[in-house]
Amino acid sequence: MKKSVYVGMSADLLHPGHINIIDQAAKLGDVTVGVLTDKAIASYKRLPYLSYQQRKTVVENIRGVARVVAQETLDYRPNLQELRPDYVVHGDDWKTGVQAKTRQQVIDVLAQWGGELVEVGYTPGISSTQLHGSIKEVGTTPDIRLKRLRRLIDAKNIVRVLESHTPLCGLIIEHAREVVDNVPREFDAMWSSSLTDSTLKGKPDIEALDLTARLQTINDTFEVTTKPLIYDADTGGKPEHFAFTVKSLERLGVSATIIEDKIGLKKNSLLGNQVAQQQESIEEFCHKISVGKKAQITQDFMIIARIESLILDKGMGDALERAGAYIGAGADAIMIHSRQGSADEVLEFCRLYKQMEKQVPLVAVPSSYNSITDEELASAGVNVVIYANHMLRAAYPAMQKVAHSILRNGRTYESEGECMPLNEILNLIPGTR
Repeated sequence: MKKSVYVGMSADLLHPGHINIIDQAAKLGDVTVGVLTDKAIASYKRLPYLSYQQRKTVVENIRGVARVVAQETLDYRPNLQELRPDYVVHGDDWKTGVQAKTRQQVIDVLAQWGGELVEVGYTPGISSTQLHGSIKEVGTTPDIRLKRLRRLIDAKNIVRVLESHTPLCGLIIEHAREVVDNVPREFDAMWSSSLTDSTLKGKPDIEALDLTARLQTINDTFEVTTKPLIYDADTGGKPEHFAFTVKSLERLGVSATIIEDKIGLKKNSLLGNQVAQQQESIEEFCHKISVGKKAQITQDFMIIARIESLILDKGMGDALERAGAYIGAGADAIMIHSRQGSADEVLEFCRLYKQMEKQVPLVAVPSSYNSITDEELASAGVNVVIYANHMLRAAYPAMQKVAHSILRNGRTYESEGECMPLNEILNLIPGTR
């Protein structure tokens, strides 16, 4: 009787190294490949380019693979305990870093029935990091970018979104990466803010910028980035106008738009009741959501309903009533907003929201209650966190400081430490040199 072999892999960017592992595994017996799901991969690195079903189909057609199963977690043990293979075959590049713990778990569980871990040597000349970088240089398509936000929400514990008001911001978001507790973190998407777009043009945040001006910035950003984008559409305007906005955004490859349930001259929500702000009726806002949903072509574009009840001191009951109604009208997600310095009322909304009969993903924008972490919001049930204006707010003080330094000193020498080196500017964009 042939021995059984288990190989776990993401199978996103397949290269000769993967084929070599499968070839070596096939020499030992019948090969079952556990293709990691999007959620399993996103738990320790970026979301894969291809969906689970696409990756499964590819692996099923590789010579030497007897069958393919889903591996739902980075942890191999659930699949191994069910299949009890004689061998597990893996590349020898997982002895350090985030996968070192997984490797030891595999060794321990195999010992329960006398199984063996076989590690295949690294294939020279192959680098997944280089392949990943090459794909980023090639770019993406509107269709792929559009679908990515839904995939991220389905796969990740929390989707991190950062404001972008220029293509340069988009490049920073594209490449920013930190390793926390051996797990890499990056921003998953960009936020096109009406506040920062207006401020950049020197205009008030009152829906003064037209759609064409804002879409030009997004188009320029899309030319140099691959991450999805959420568009801040303020109130959405008249339902008939909102339908055209949806069509324009979807055609460009924008993944979602957020509209707030207010009417009249738009004022920034964080001003609260200091200025005259009026909330739209539930019926009218539901109608606007419905018109927007009917206007879209794909199933992937998302309309997110932003609830202003807590901003306008209308109370938790009003916020929850609106959430239920907006979901019923077709909203793909709910954004709950607050201007309080603490996250208490947002967390209370999350607690009560979980008890509702029907739910959609939940979005939070912790601009005022900024001491709470994204992981804490995720634990409360938030799916998407948007850092809504920080790139512009960071840029303005730095530019102002340099301008005053030049005036004060009559030269730029003193301000050089505040500036990006000129050589880095020349190397930032491919083709500059």
